[in-house]
Order: sequence, then C-alpha cells, then structure tokens
Amino acid sequence: MKLTGKVALITGGGTGIGRAISLSFAKEGATVVINYSKSEADAVKTSADLQASGKQSSIVKADVSSDKQVRDMVSQVHEKWGRIDILVNNAGFTRFIDPANLEAMEEEIWDSIFAVNLKGVFFCCRAIAPVMKQQGSGRVINIASVAGITGSGSSIAYCASKAGVISVTKSLARVMAPEASVNAIAPGLIDTRWLDGVARANAMRQNFQNAALFKRVGTPEDIAEVALSMAADWGFVTGQVVVVDGGRTL
Repeated sequence: MKLTGKVALITGGGTGIGRAISLSFAKEGATVVINYSKSEADAVKTSADLQASGKQSSIVKADVSSDKQVRDMVSQVHEKWGRIDILVNNAGFTRFIDPANLEAMEEEIWDSIFAVNLKGVFFCCRAIAPVMKQQGSGRVINIASVAGITGSGSSIAYCASKAGVISVTKSLARVMAPEASVNAIAPGLIDTRWLDGVARANAMRQNFQNAALFKRVGTPEDIAEVALSMAADWGFVTGQVVVVDGGRTL
C-alpha cells in the first residue's frame, strides 16, 4: 500500500471531495485525521467507516479561518499520532451570487469566503510547516478550482479566493522546500450533495457535460485519484496546479 505509515490531515474530510480523499488515502494504508467545523455527524461517520474497515482514523474540530484553532488542531494531531505527513486543504465555502450583480456581493460575504478558502489554506500550511521541516518530509495538497483560472464560478469572491489559493500554492512551494512539496488541484464541476442544493443544478450539469471532452460531470473520486497520486508518487514535483475537469476548460 502506497501510504502505509503515513498520517494525513484532511480539512473538510467528512463530506464530498474530502470524504473521497479520506477513503482513498485510508485504502492505501494512511492514518486519516478528518477535520470538520460544522459537519460533525459526517466527520464521525466517515471516521467510523474507516475504523470499521480496519483503518486508523480520528476526527478533530477546527474552524480553518481561525489561526488559533488551526494551530491547536495541528498540535493535537501531532501529539496524538506523532507525525503529519500529508495535509489536504479541502475545506471551502461559497455563496451563489450573480457576478453581474456587483452590489449583491456584500463585504461580509466576501470576507467569509476569503476567510475559509484562502486564509484557511495559509493558516493550515503555516501551522504544519515546522512539523514537516522537522520530519524532513511532507506533502501539501490544496484544493483550488478552475474558477480561480477562468474567473467564472459561483461568485466573484469565490473565483478570486481560488485564484489566491493557486498563488499561495506557488509561494509556499518555494518556502516549504526542500522538505515538503506543495501542489494544488483545480477541479471543474464536481457532482456532490453541495451541487444538489443549487436551484439550477441540472442545467449546470448539462452545460458542463456538453462542453467537457469526456462528456460527463466530475466525481469526488476523480479528485481523490489525483490527490492520491500527489501524496504517494510526486516526489520531484512542487508548485504545480493540475486541472481536473474532463477537458472542459481547454
């Protein structure tokens, strides 16, 4: 198994893409620590599912937009498991706001999106950097979005926050080397329960499917497959962003 003996901390690891990554990493032998902020029941279930299949797993609560909570989380995980080999910054937040309606993007909404999507990534990386440097190894995987490349997404703030994730990935790759690598995944439209809550979800699915070269919407497992490769096999790659959208943005 590719990740035997490794400890992986996955923010937002109990639902959607995060859950798929948790299951994938555990299948390959990793001890999986699932972070949550509000989705406690999902985190508990995912961790229980892993333990039921004979895998090591635990959960930890922290709002990634809080520097103190993030530092406490990393400290708790490191104390419990003795190391942290992989960090997946998956926790995210958005609001659907028509980009043309500039006045609808209130300051509070903008700040909330940036707090989780961008500050959260930086806080988690900053807190874990000393651990990985001390270990002499580590892999950081940031979940960005094609919205950060194209400027088209659920809102202008969301697009900007994900563009920031891509920029931060490159900056942190420089400062966390040579001990740790930092890479990002930029998913296209992924079919999760989050999408089910969107009023025009079916139209979004159809439009994406029509435009994608592979003629389907992405799945959480598509992202987990790439994340696993980054965590297990990418020994000489850092500062890179992989678009996973079935060719939609070509």
